[in-house]
Amino acid sequence: MPCREHRLLRLRVKGLAQDNGLKTMTFQALAQIVVSGLLMGLIYALIAAGLSLIFGLMDVVNFAHGEFLMMAMYAMFGLVLALAVDPVLLMPIVAGLMFALGAIVYLGVVRHAMRAKVNAGMVQVFATFGLAIVLRGLAQLFFTPDFRSIPNTWLGGKTLNLGGIFLPWPQLFGGAVSIAAFVGLYLLISRTDFGRALAATREDAGAVALVGIDRNKVFTIGWGLGAGLVGLAGSVMAIFFYIHPDVGGPFALTAYVTVALGGFGSIFGALAAGVIIGLIEAITATILPTEMKSLGIYAAYLAVVFVRPRGLFGNI
Repeated sequence: MPCREHRLLRLRVKGLAQDNGLKTMTFQALAQIVVSGLLMGLIYALIAAGLSLIFGLMDVVNFAHGEFLMMAMYAMFGLVLALAVDPVLLMPIVAGLMFALGAIVYLGVVRHAMRAKVNAGMVQVFATFGLAIVLRGLAQLFFTPDFRSIPNTWLGGKTLNLGGIFLPWPQLFGGAVSIAAFVGLYLLISRTDFGRALAATREDAGAVALVGIDRNKVFTIGWGLGAGLVGLAGSVMAIFFYIHPDVGGPFALTAYVTVALGGFGSIFGALAAGVIIGLIEAITATILPTEMKSLGIYAAYLAVVFVRPRGLFGNI
């Protein structure tokens, strides 16, 4: 559920469209829709990046992905209360904590699920789905179902006005973080020894042991990276979204669609798909009632999947 400033921005966009009529929409209104969709799309891409990384590495869908996002948001909330430091400065700590959580989840849950002799795929699904239920239940137990928010942040409630186009600073910051994260991923994959080991493991996880690559180490770091990316996304989201135990569900569903639309296992396909989904959502929210904004996303995905079932950039 978005915070007050996010709802006001959508109402402003919808008001501009209705005042001018969809056929005579001004450049200002159109630019507002495009920019709003682009900024949220970049955040969706950041949420989906870790999911795509883990699937591409291990062919495992993490059904606790939304709960990872929720945990990152609560971690940011707790750190802000404990340290009285702005979320912008605490982002590396939250990302590090989530990296550790991802590695622990792989070593403690996923690794054992992958060893199943029968129906290994279903065991992995139920293992991560069960983990999601446990994490959500723990959040409800310790934090209650109440909605919480982080007040008085550097970026919260502030917008940049560029000739009548309103750009919320939290979304601007989130878009910049997303771009930086994808640039970092590109450099990691293309310029480092671990990146080459990661690529080799993605190609043939069974053969890498013959050249001295520890598959379990790569998987552990891969899960850590995936969770760390969610930690960055959750840190940004905590600035301008309400925090509650169920907050991750809708965003996880959008992340699954993003990964499928971009192509399973394609990290940079997730970036392109996230931007596309953000733009479609912004346009749909302008034309239809806000509660139906997801309709355009799923309609677009179904249209693509009938033509290209492997997604826009998938190789499977």
